[in-house]
Amino acid sequence: MDWKLVGTTFLAVFVAELGDKTQLATLSFASSGQSRLSVFIGSALALVATSAIAVMVGEALSRVVPPLLLQRIAGVAFLVIGGWVLWSTTRA
Repeated sequence: MDWKLVGTTFLAVFVAELGDKTQLATLSFASSGQSRLSVFIGSALALVATSAIAVMVGEALSRVVPPLLLQRIAGVAFLVIGGWVLWSTTRA
């Protein structure tokens, strides 16, 4: 087990999920007065399911596309999306 990779992945996903629409939806469900345990289990299972899909797709892609190229494509995509978000918010 690569604990450094576990920690890096945890930190990246944790920071990325803070304050996003998924967390806000979970907060909304929890504040409805219903069972918080049910909300926790549902949201945790959803995150596990989406993470499993990402891992499987990433593994399949790495068989066809070199991992370094995938990292570069992801980096460029993040920069483009970030630039687009900044540009679109300054126009409003």
